[in-house]
Amino acid sequence: MNIDLLSLKKDLTAEELTLVNMELERKKKSSTAMWILWLFLGGLGGHRYYLGDIGRGITMTLTLGGLGIWTLIDAFFIGKRLEHKNLELEMEIIDKVKKMRSLPQQ
Repeated sequence: MNIDLLSLKKDLTAEELTLVNMELERKKKSSTAMWILWLFLGGLGGHRYYLGDIGRGITMTLTLGGLGIWTLIDAFFIGKRLEHKNLELEMEIIDKVKKMRSLPQQ
């Protein structure tokens, strides 16, 4: 997916890259916040809600994190999920910046 990201970024101007980076810093999910949510609300799926995985969050809430088992397993996988969510977010931002190019200037 990094190759896709590089190919998306290659035709952006310096100004557009700065805009993408500023917007990404503003919107990206924090690793610290995610781990704190996992630590204190992991059994209720707090970290899943934070990452936007509402369906999994509800399932974790209803099963109390699979009686703790799912919560423990998540400790090994949520870091990758966070990375994936932030990468998706960056790709969306790049797409929006490119669409702004085609809008008529006033």
